Amino acid sequence: MKKFNIAIDGPAGAGKSTIARLVAERLGFIYVDTGAMYRAVTWKILRTDTSLEQDDQMIRLVQHTDIQLLPGEKGQLVYVDGDDVTLNIRYPEVTSNVSRVASVAEIRKILVAKQKEMAASKGVVMDGRDIGSTVLPDAEVKVFLTASVRVRADRRFKELQAAGQADGITLERLEADIAARDKMDQERETSPLVRAEGAVLLDTTEMSIPEVVESILSLCREHAVGGK
Repeated sequence: MKKFNIAIDGPAGAGKSTIARLVAERLGFIYVDTGAMYRAVTWKILRTDTSLEQDDQMIRLVQHTDIQLLPGEKGQLVYVDGDDVTLNIRYPEVTSNVSRVASVAEIRKILVAKQKEMAASKGVVMDGRDIGSTVLPDAEVKVFLTASVRVRADRRFKELQAAGQADGITLERLEADIAARDKMDQERETSPLVRAEGAVLLDTTEMSIPEVVESILSLCREHAVGGK
C-alpha cells in the first residue's frame, strides 16, 4: 500500500492513542502520539516549578526542550532531554494541567512544527486534538473519534488501575476532569478541538477496540482503491 498520512482527532479518553497505534502497526506506518508531546512539556514545566500562570516562562522552557518519540515493545516511549518519562507523563497532576499548557499559542506553534516534520515523508498515523484541522490538514484519511463522557472516564479509570496509578482517584472525579478538559479544549483560541473538514465521525461508545481499528482500516482501503 502506498504511504499516506492518517489524522485521528477526538476528546480526552476517546481511545485515540490505542487506536492510532494499532492502525499504524497493521499498516506498517509510524505512530506519532502528539498528546504525549504536550504531556511531556507539561511534565517538565511542573518538575521545574515553572509557573503555569507565566506563559513567557513556559514558552522559553519548551523552546529548550528535546522531545523524542521512540517505538518500544509495549508501545511508544517518550523521552524528554534524554530521560524516559513514558510513565511520568500519565500522572494525574500532568493530566490536570496539560490543557492549560496546550492552550498557549506559542507552545502549540513549537510542537506543531515538530509534528509536521515527523509527517513530511508520509506513512504516519498521528493522533491529537487538532491534527486534521491544523497539523495535517492535507492528511489523506481523517477520523474524529468520540464517546460519551462516562465511557471515556471509565476507560481512563481502568487504564490508571492497570498502571497502579488509581490511588485516591474516583470515577466521578475523572468524569468531571474530562468534561472540564473538553470545555477547555473546545473553547481555546488557538487550534480548538473541532471535527476537521472531511473527517469521518466514529462514536466508539458502543464499539470495541478491534471494531474501531477495522473501521479505520476500511477507510484506508477505500482511499487506496479510490486513489483520493
